[in-house]
Amino acid sequence: MGNREGGNPRYSFVIPVYNEERNLGELYRRLDGLSDRLDGEMEWVFINDGSRDQSLAFLRNLHQQDSRVTYISLARNFGQQIALTAGLHFAQGEAVIIMDADLQDPPEVALMMIERWQEGYQVVYAQRTKRHQEHWLKRFYAYVFYRLLQRLAHVDIPLDSGDFCLMDRQVVEVLNHLPERNRYLRGLRSWVGFAQTSVRFERSPRFAGDRQYTFTKSLSLAIDGLVSFSKVPLRLATYTGLCAALVALIMAGMVLYWRIVAPDSPVTGLATILIAVFFLGAVQLVSIGILGEYIGRIYEEVKGRPLYVVSEVGDRGESKA
Repeated sequence: MGNREGGNPRYSFVIPVYNEERNLGELYRRLDGLSDRLDGEMEWVFINDGSRDQSLAFLRNLHQQDSRVTYISLARNFGQQIALTAGLHFAQGEAVIIMDADLQDPPEVALMMIERWQEGYQVVYAQRTKRHQEHWLKRFYAYVFYRLLQRLAHVDIPLDSGDFCLMDRQVVEVLNHLPERNRYLRGLRSWVGFAQTSVRFERSPRFAGDRQYTFTKSLSLAIDGLVSFSKVPLRLATYTGLCAALVALIMAGMVLYWRIVAPDSPVTGLATILIAVFFLGAVQLVSIGILGEYIGRIYEEVKGRPLYVVSEVGDRGESKA
């Protein structure tokens, strides 16, 4: 795995940034500490995803001081998955490491990933063994979601693994050529195949600032993962409809029986009709909602808009250092 031609770095760190000004200084210090422990040149690709604080100003100054720093500023907030996609498009390294800017993904874990990459693995993902200072409810949701996704998805998506990973240049090139717009990168990473392995780590608490990935964003990402890699929700709607039809048929027979045998029975009254109507209405609405999720993604795909819009770029080699 020698250096590529054209002076490209051996290692690229792709880091999305959204309102992380309080974390960037410490992140830079710890990334810089890895320099002497790596066997090649490195670059850091920061993607400013529409930050409202001073993150962009910090990245500009950092770029002027250190030639290893590249930053891309998106015209607005496009979301973490699209920001990561932009970073993969700009990264030039032979090995590309994706990580968060809040230091919950310890940069030092990248050294273990690089060791496995040098052994011949082309995808090395970080698998969480413990989540420090996270609410028990969030840990419970994450535990349930990853196991549900693994059971329902048509590809084997590893348990308890997020976006924190290392990917070989060949894998990155394949991901960059995938045309889909609703991108769930940890699922796409599994879908492309290649030799994959894991390293285990304890997820650190956030270094500073407020949590940016809210429950709503996490839920949206979870739905994207399920819809993008499983047809089971569609089949579930079909099976639920069949069950509802069967229940309705049984109820029709029971009502007819009660009308003949026990015409004064209270179960043949308004309450029974209302329960049946509400039950069937709920089944229909849930089924329409599932169909809407899939149709909405088809609509997004056919519009053909660009994945993101870049407002500013600071390339390698432009800085004063």
